[in-house]
Amino acid sequence: MSSAARSASSTQLAPGSPEPLAHQVLAGLAQHRIATTSQLRQMLRPDGTRQLMSRVLNRLRSDGFVDCTVLPATNRTRTHAWYLTPEGARLTRDLPVLRGRPPYPITSTTAASLKTPHTLTVVRAHLAFAEDARRLGHEHGPWDWTPEVSHSIGEGERVVADALMYYTVVGSEYSRKLRAFVEVDRSTMSSERLAAKLIEYARFFQHEAQPIGRRKPHGGGPAWLRWYPAFPRILFVLTGASRTRLANRTADLQAMAAHHPLVAALAREVRLGAAVLEDLEQHGACQAVWVPLGGGEPRPWTDL
Repeated sequence: MSSAARSASSTQLAPGSPEPLAHQVLAGLAQHRIATTSQLRQMLRPDGTRQLMSRVLNRLRSDGFVDCTVLPATNRTRTHAWYLTPEGARLTRDLPVLRGRPPYPITSTTAASLKTPHTLTVVRAHLAFAEDARRLGHEHGPWDWTPEVSHSIGEGERVVADALMYYTVVGSEYSRKLRAFVEVDRSTMSSERLAAKLIEYARFFQHEAQPIGRRKPHGGGPAWLRWYPAFPRILFVLTGASRTRLANRTADLQAMAAHHPLVAALAREVRLGAAVLEDLEQHGACQAVWVPLGGGEPRPWTDL
């Protein structure tokens, strides 16, 4: 990784991290697939300057480790969305922070153009949680957000979460380690299809482990216990439509949780909530902006 190291030679280390900023940028793009310059700065160096991040990215690009696509301009400012080249993706396979995590890099302009809108919105959701965690003294960083986590739900089907979030609430006397599956909805699918995602999670909740060498499970217990000490919360982050449409989509999620037998059983055991992305960014992800899908007044996602 000598060229990447040269890219980092003139940059300072990130606060609390032994890794040069260039290495963190490579790891961040490997983890999050694609991100803008501003998102990378907010993610990796929130107190740093845009110029510092731009210097690192341009050096990595000249070394052949990253490339970018220019987003459609809404004003005169050009926004670059960055992703790893095949060479950059190869280098990140051995980074300690990514050890054990499957790589799903975006390594071409065509792939970037197809995935950019949704992927950047997922990064926005992560940054809303990360910014609130910094403000509150909680623990949630770039490596506590794993995109596209997939689990079997039986019959050859899988549930794929937009992200799995790890979050530690730090209190004066104790800490709470929380996990959540995060679904980011840009209002590009029908409300019915969005609500049906809850059925997939309900099937995962009830899916039993398959003992090796047997055709049918015999008391193997829930399959999710292989990965989680408690079933993660399920959080829907909504955007891309008017407040009225987003409220209707939330109501459809609540109706699914109330009337579908499998989802109703899930809702009795698992914390479910929905919020508007712009509210997370404006007020804070840990504020009382989350609507419980089982009913009740808005509250913080940690208190669903």
